[in-house]
Amino acid sequence: MKVILLQDVKKLGKKDQIVEVSDGYATNLLFPRKLAVQLTSKSKEILGNQQEDRRIAEANAKAEAEKLAKRLEDITLEFKVKAGKDGRVFGSVSLKQVEQELLAKYKIQIDKRRFISTDTMNACGMYRLKIELFKGVIGVVNVHLSEEGK
Repeated sequence: MKVILLQDVKKLGKKDQIVEVSDGYATNLLFPRKLAVQLTSKSKEILGNQQEDRRIAEANAKAEAEKLAKRLEDITLEFKVKAGKDGRVFGSVSLKQVEQELLAKYKIQIDKRRFISTDTMNACGMYRLKIELFKGVIGVVNVHLSEEGK
């Protein structure tokens, strides 16, 4: 019997894959646990529609991420920090602070776990932080640390 998998099944296949299984395996294990549905013309049509919807949603998300990446290029975040004589910062500026500043000033919500650059910002100067906005779409935000009072 041919079935369409609704979830990943160990040693059988991935979600949305069409596989051939024995009748007993399908009726006694896969169907009751809602891991698969029988392959019919209607179920095949529904699967095709779902895959098309997913592809369109992914393309839209990628386009949004590319738009956001272009917007991030023009942004430079300024942080005033206490620093010693040699420009070393007392403490450091964290990715959480960068995330909060982006949200407060530019209404851009980016999770701190999306940052690729995890270097500590513990000296005055410019930093370029890379952010993975989507698979294959990398945005860059500039962060400038300057001494308080200068």
